[in-house]
Amino acid sequence: MKRNLKLYSIMLITVALASCKDLVSIPEPIGSVTTKKVFATDAQANSAMAGIYTRMINNALDGNTGTQGFATGMSTIFGGMSANELVTASTGSADYLFNTNRLLADNGSSTKIWVTAYDAVYGANAVIEGIEASVSEKLHDDVRKRLTGEAKFIRAFSYFYLVNFFGEVPMALTIDFNKTVNMKKTPKAEVYAQMIKDLQEAKNLLPDNFSGAAGERILPTKWAATALLARIYLYAGDYSNAAAQASDVISQSALFQLPADLNEVFLKNSQEAIWQLQQGDLPANGKATPEGYTLVANKATIPNNRPFFHMSDELKNDFEMNDQRKTAWTWNETAAGKEVYYPYKYKVGTYNAREGVMTEYYMVMRLAEQYLIRAEARALANQSLNLAIADLNVIRRRAGLDDLPATLSKPEVILAIEHEKEIELFAEWGHRFFDLKRTGRAHDVLSAVPIKQPWNGDNQFLYPIPRTEIIANQNLIQNPGY
Repeated sequence: MKRNLKLYSIMLITVALASCKDLVSIPEPIGSVTTKKVFATDAQANSAMAGIYTRMINNALDGNTGTQGFATGMSTIFGGMSANELVTASTGSADYLFNTNRLLADNGSSTKIWVTAYDAVYGANAVIEGIEASVSEKLHDDVRKRLTGEAKFIRAFSYFYLVNFFGEVPMALTIDFNKTVNMKKTPKAEVYAQMIKDLQEAKNLLPDNFSGAAGERILPTKWAATALLARIYLYAGDYSNAAAQASDVISQSALFQLPADLNEVFLKNSQEAIWQLQQGDLPANGKATPEGYTLVANKATIPNNRPFFHMSDELKNDFEMNDQRKTAWTWNETAAGKEVYYPYKYKVGTYNAREGVMTEYYMVMRLAEQYLIRAEARALANQSLNLAIADLNVIRRRAGLDDLPATLSKPEVILAIEHEKEIELFAEWGHRFFDLKRTGRAHDVLSAVPIKQPWNGDNQFLYPIPRTEIIANQNLIQNPGY
């Protein structure tokens, strides 16, 4: 049966399971449902896992809507502002500090990224431990394996964002409060090693198709674990393995294709989707995805209803002439004599999301990134510049651009990859911010951005550890500069 992930369908049992808002410093509430009861049957275990997805996409932490969690748009919006992708029109707001490279230690938005990512880690750990501890014969082996694989995938996914936003973080692999309450930061290399271990195990536990959700692409599969493993190997500098994992995903042509029509990429169950999150039909959001809620305005009401965020001049000007991605994935208006561009990958916003069926799901991982990962890994591993260029050209042809010449040098190929990732993955999950930091290009690129002048220092390439965590756990050390 299809596992319905909408908010109203989640059993109350998952609320108790995931009610710990802060993995590191807050103990499990007294009176919460015990893991033995939660994982007594297949249905209960499925609902516990579904609750994690629901909280990730619908932000059930505090009932708010919009961009209120790392998986509800904050990775995109704030990562985009910390890089050179997005600009907030509200120059007097706390959000503007991301644009100007002047974050403070008590920044509320970065705290929400931390709290919601650890909430997903907590839920994943609870599922892993609960399934392992359950001796119920009504919890069947196939369900045990699949849900354990999903939980290990979510744990790795969440730690990827924690490490790339905050640097070294406590690596909690249990819900035992006594073991997590005073944890120190874990070196990044160890966190990456654990992510790789989790994903390798998840690959062996997850199905290799989308049957778990009746054909919809809203649950992690073996290929989602493989795709994330390719990304993590790239970030860890293991280029041969990164290329191999990306190739495994790309080879699954019966499951994944690059739609020729760019307007089909972000539809629900798009052929390009490796994994999507299914948002709830909530009163404030309607049927819109987080980015649709935040970035799509009712054009008929402009200038009175502009989105809070628009594309930076740097991003707007980096599109090549005749790039169809600019036509399909952006829209623009003229304000105060200046042409302003907005992301438009999602077409459904709150103003047009009330009626009809849901047509878009929130794209988390897609095939185009795998071509870009493989191109970079091949170039850096000195496997073949021609093959790296060929991967770039696959993406460029869909965008209506000419092929890159086969005569490019390795430095030129590396810069071409950086450019193609910037344009293909703009306003998606903080890719630009993470890539600039990972490749050592962040200072040179971002310190030259006019809105970030005068440059306040490189320390803000990492977000501050929440002050509440520092107070609660004296073993936690604040990131430099805060």
